[in-house]
Amino acid sequence: MKMMQRLAGLLFAFFAFVTPVLAQGFTITDIAGRQVHFDKPVSRVVLGEGRMIYAIAAIESGNPFSKVVAWRNDLWLTDLDLYNAYVAKYPKVKDLPFIGSLFDGTLQPEMIIALHPDVVLLPIGNKQAAEEGGFDKALDSAGIKLVYIDFRQKILEDTVPSLHILGQVFGQEQRANEVAAYSQAQLARVESVLKKANAPRPSVFMYRAAGLLDCCATFGPGNFGLMVELAGGRNIGSDFLPSFSGTINPEQVIASNPDVIVATGSNWTHAHGMPNYVKVGPDAAKDADAGRAALKKLMQDPAFTGSKAVANGKVYAIWHQFYDSPYQFVAIQQLAKWFHPDLFKDLDPDATFADFSKKFLPLPYQPGYWLSIRPKG
Repeated sequence: MKMMQRLAGLLFAFFAFVTPVLAQGFTITDIAGRQVHFDKPVSRVVLGEGRMIYAIAAIESGNPFSKVVAWRNDLWLTDLDLYNAYVAKYPKVKDLPFIGSLFDGTLQPEMIIALHPDVVLLPIGNKQAAEEGGFDKALDSAGIKLVYIDFRQKILEDTVPSLHILGQVFGQEQRANEVAAYSQAQLARVESVLKKANAPRPSVFMYRAAGLLDCCATFGPGNFGLMVELAGGRNIGSDFLPSFSGTINPEQVIASNPDVIVATGSNWTHAHGMPNYVKVGPDAAKDADAGRAALKKLMQDPAFTGSKAVANGKVYAIWHQFYDSPYQFVAIQQLAKWFHPDLFKDLDPDATFADFSKKFLPLPYQPGYWLSIRPKG
């Protein structure tokens, strides 16, 4: 009898010890609908796109780079000001190795395996390339998990689920819930007003990566095109493009005669050596005059000179990287304020972004994410 009691006690102690260990395992359903099981918490992460740090920074309550062992160089290429700000706060960021791209063959599985990560995060747009090149199978053979997220292709459907996925990966599920709830509440501030007012929608041409890409790169019915619709505008690109981005002819822009033109910009110092973009983004407010001059120069293109937007001074620039981050709610608020100034005179997108930054981001808010061609526009 005593032997049985002792055995029972040992079994109880064993399971009391092992159950918490087993409980640390978890399963993610990623944006591709794949179930990915982890036996233990994640400690080493490779970012298949550097701009994933926009979301990770909101979800990780400490250093957002603490688990990142490598990343792509797209933040350095497309948002140099924020890259520099992160390096200033976390100097080890500059030592993180850059990985290549599946699209040009510079990302090889051997490179990833040598880093010994627990997981590689890829944008959903990389899935086909990963499968066709056998990248996914190579990682699986090495015991490395692959998880797809999306803040670009289907922003309404995928942004909140992607936040929750990252919350699981980084062990910050409650924080991810809070970020998602905040973004949805801020979107509702625009949606509720527009639904009640039922105001006419101005026609809007979104000039994608203006000055970096030739006229007339734009957005179709997704991404910034969808943001235009959610902000109470009518996106011209949706009339011509089936996908979320592409290029339309200047003649089509002229014929459409937009009420509003919004160019997207960033600090593209390292991207293709193109000098004609509009610099907007973190801390760009101090360079607003230079940004405004660049925007005026872009509007000298024949596609725009005769438009109602130029004639009425309804020309603006906005941070391009809203298109690939969970901060789209800020862009939608600012677009709504431009499209319907009377309806949204009390809405302050700068205050919204500053509040979000204070609550969730490791860097203080620095204005400059948008500007008007008119100083007080």
